[in-house]
Amino acid sequence: MADSRRTKLLYEPPKVIPVHVFPEEDVRLDLLPEDAITRHEDGLVEIAWNAADEWLEEDEELLGHARDPFHRIDALRTSRHVRVSLKEQLLAETGNAVALFETRLPTRWYIPRGDVIAELTRNDEHRTTCAYKGHATHWDAGGERAIAWSYELPLNDAVPVRSMIAFYNERVDIVVDGEPQVRPHTQWSR
Repeated sequence: MADSRRTKLLYEPPKVIPVHVFPEEDVRLDLLPEDAITRHEDGLVEIAWNAADEWLEEDEELLGHARDPFHRIDALRTSRHVRVSLKEQLLAETGNAVALFETRLPTRWYIPRGDVIAELTRNDEHRTTCAYKGHATHWDAGGERAIAWSYELPLNDAVPVRSMIAFYNERVDIVVDGEPQVRPHTQWSR
């Protein structure tokens, strides 16, 4: 429905991620319903993300949304002591975590599965996708639904956290090197 070498990224508040816009002549408007099209200045057309079966940038599939070139993730191994609990129940404890730093998000602590004490139950009803890490598998634990996630087949920058478990900082108590972490308020808070 669109094929262009002249696509641009548009940053438009209040959106926090950019969107692809195309010159109108590079878009097959006849294949799109009118509500899937937003016209912008200079003859540029935005296509609703879910109107396409697949998005490609060069030959790489894009997941979830357009990638922001100013957004990054860094996954760093750490020997810091990380303890995760919920309502006084220990869920995980490790000295072999990976700290994942991501633009505009709190540090996420990925824990080797062998260091997760709580019984994990896969939650196939809860699905999320990250443009930078891939499709997440969610886990129920400690009596809470979808309280943790993992990336079984992560994208390139997230390979260091493959199959490791991260708990939502917003919903559990995390202590790093004896220092309790503040529960952040994000879109994943309840």
